[in-house]
Formats: sequence, structure tokens, C-alpha cells
Amino acid sequence: MPSNPLLEKDTQASQDRGLPPLTNVSTVGEPTGEELRALESGLDQLQSDTVRRHRDWSRALLPLAAVVVLILVWQLYVTLGLKRRDLVPGPLDVAASLGELWKEGRAQEAVWTSLQRGLVGFAVSALVATPLGLLLGQVKPLRRAFGPLISGLQVLPSVAWVPAAIIWFGLTDATVYFVVLMGAIPSIINGLIAGIDQIPPQYRSVGKVLGASRTELALHIVLPAALPGYVAGLKQGWAFSWRSLMAAEIIAVGGTLGYGLGSLLDQGRTLSDMGVVMSAILVILAVGIAIELAVFGPLERRILARRGLLTGGTR
Repeated sequence: MPSNPLLEKDTQASQDRGLPPLTNVSTVGEPTGEELRALESGLDQLQSDTVRRHRDWSRALLPLAAVVVLILVWQLYVTLGLKRRDLVPGPLDVAASLGELWKEGRAQEAVWTSLQRGLVGFAVSALVATPLGLLLGQVKPLRRAFGPLISGLQVLPSVAWVPAAIIWFGLTDATVYFVVLMGAIPSIINGLIAGIDQIPPQYRSVGKVLGASRTELALHIVLPAALPGYVAGLKQGWAFSWRSLMAAEIIAVGGTLGYGLGSLLDQGRTLSDMGVVMSAILVILAVGIAIELAVFGPLERRILARRGLLTGGTR
């Protein structure tokens, strides 16, 4: 049978894209079911690749465009002179202040101190909250007893714990870590409980039929099945821990406490230096966004994609 140049060209294009080759396509008569399935799969793959490339570009460009627009609006407000320049510095003034802080090494020290405290406090919070969440999520009497308390602790502003922590632990790192734990643990527990509530009851039934113990049921069935809610709780727990850390560092200053971003922010307030204040605010914001984009965002999308729960708006 003579070769078909169009078929050879399509086959080579499919192989370049990692798609199944279009082989054994009949040149005469109707295509077979296998040929139609291969063609449909190839078209779906091409469409998904195109959509994915477009989505990747939009995910990078749209936030960047939003930042540029905000900076332009900020600069326009400063140019109009509605407030004194020392009260509302412009973007270039803040950039100069941040550059000076970086040159002196104060910015690096503050970022490292706060980031270290935040990550350690969050890790300890996850280790404490995970078994508690599993226990409350599976033992209904305990959940009825302590569930309202956990929810109440979640909505309680973590800054309220700072005065008590200072009295209990003094101006030490223990004060900061205590406030971080009280801010993050309730959120992680409630997120895990919400994930457990969404597990189909058949999962537990299958585990019991297979002879799984309570511990095996919790670790090998309940926890993996509750991962979407658990990751959402971890994400919220990190947000609460980061905010709690900043509140503690702003209020608890001195003693053996190190120099964190909250301390830098409070120092700018004390000196009435809005350049330092705005620099600290922007760095705090940048660290929070970076953790979200680098850790929790990809992790959440991967888990949802594996379960077929990823919608077009969250890709």
C-alpha cells in the first residue's frame, strides 16, 4: 500500500508531542473504533496542552499586572500631594529605605529571625494539631465537648494572648512561640475535622471489614481521605501563625527576643520613619505570598487534581 504523506506528517507531530502515534489508519472506508479513540485522545491532549500554557502565562502575568497597577495608583496619590511626603512616602522612597536596610543587614536579619520562628512554630502546631484533629474528628463525644472551644479559640484574636504570654514566659522566644501555637493549632484542627466530615462512610466500612484497627483506620484511611480539608487547614494555620508572629514581635520587644520583622516595624513607628514602616509591611506581605505560592498553592492543586476536584478557576 502506498505511503500517505499526510499520515506520516501527523504521526511525526504526535510523537513530538508525546501523543500516541496514529498508526494503522485506514485510507479507505470508515475508521475503526480504536482509531477514533486514539484520535480523540490526541485532540484532547493538544487542547489541554494549549489551555495549560495559556493558564500558566495568565497565572504569572495577571498578578504582576495587578502589582504594577497598584504601584502606579500609589505613585499617583503621592504625586497629587494630598498627604505630606513624610506621612505617605512614594514607591521610590520606600525602595530607597528598603535598600538602605538591606545594605545595613537589618532586613536580612529580620526576615531570617521571623521566618525561622514562623516555620518552627507552624511545624510544632501541625504536630500537635494533627492527632488532636484525628481524635476529635472520630470520637463524637469529645468533639461535642471540645468542638465549640476549638472554634472559639480560632476566632479569638491571637494578639490577646501576648500580654498573658509575656507574664508567663517573660520577654523570651517562648512568648512568641506560644502565641504562634495558639493562633495556628485551632485552624489546623478545624480544617482536619472538616476534611474528615467529607469522607464517604463506605471508606471506614471497608477498613473495618479488612480488619483495620483504630490506629490503622485513622492513619491509612481517614487521614489520606481527609487530605483536601487537612491541607486547607494547614494553609489557614500558616496564615494565622504568621499573623500571630507579627503581633507578638510588635508588642513583645526587648529582653532576649531577637530582631524580627515585627521589631523592625515597631522601630519604624517609634522613629516616625514611614519608609521603614512601609518597607517592613511590604516584606511581611512578600514573605506570606512567597510561602503561599511556593508551598501551599502547588500542594493544594496537586491533591485536588489527583482526586478530580480541580476546577478551571483553581488550576
